[in-house]
Amino acid sequence: MKFSFSFDGILPSAVEVFTGQKYSAEDNALAEAVLKQIKKEEHHHNIYTIDRGLQSTRTMKEFEEKCMKFIIRSKENRKFEEIESFLETENILKWNDWKVIKDSKVKLYTGKPIQNKRGNIHHREEKVETCFRLLVIKNEKTNKEFWFLTNEFELSAREISDYYRKRWDIEVFFRFMKQELNLIHLISLNKNGIEVMVYMTMIASMLLLIYKKANSLGYKTAKRRITMELRDMITAILIVFAGGDPAKVFKT
Repeated sequence: MKFSFSFDGILPSAVEVFTGQKYSAEDNALAEAVLKQIKKEEHHHNIYTIDRGLQSTRTMKEFEEKCMKFIIRSKENRKFEEIESFLETENILKWNDWKVIKDSKVKLYTGKPIQNKRGNIHHREEKVETCFRLLVIKNEKTNKEFWFLTNEFELSAREISDYYRKRWDIEVFFRFMKQELNLIHLISLNKNGIEVMVYMTMIASMLLLIYKKANSLGYKTAKRRITMELRDMITAILIVFAGGDPAKVFKT
């Protein structure tokens, strides 16, 4: 079982639960989750930032055909053919500790499945004619390189880097869901039960995130305060149903 969330920077925007064997591969699960979200939101101007779980060139081509803008962190040293470089040799692009190593229009390779006479499947390397943009930046302190693939050619190298950095918000959200809302403990083993638990947790998380945003609080403080306020509200409702006056109780 696998479930995947999307996050728009403020609230979770979608969740998909997968149980099929083929979804053990991130390329399959993430691709389907994103494509379902695109189908729901026609004529949007979103830029989807995706981690290294999705590397399929065929999926990226499908994203491009559906006019979906994306920024994906690529595995380093993947094979490509450079069509055009956007770097100016006399002006090295740098900001803070980051330096642009490569910024190019490229064509990528993929493995095309071929069935032989015995019925066995093998993959033949094939170049995809769709053009993408490959951006490689390097941290001069750590010497670590980050490779990004995108179909967005209008943004600057720094803007692409900044957009991807926003993806950290969903990692913080995952930790919040697991640590504060106990999503890490599943109370059901069937798909329907898991979906009910996930969606109920999503509703609770959205209420908490709205409360957090409205009151400029941290995750833990927001959870503690909304719990106290909900407890007082439920207590007041019970007192009213019992014929009492909640104002006198809370005043005391």
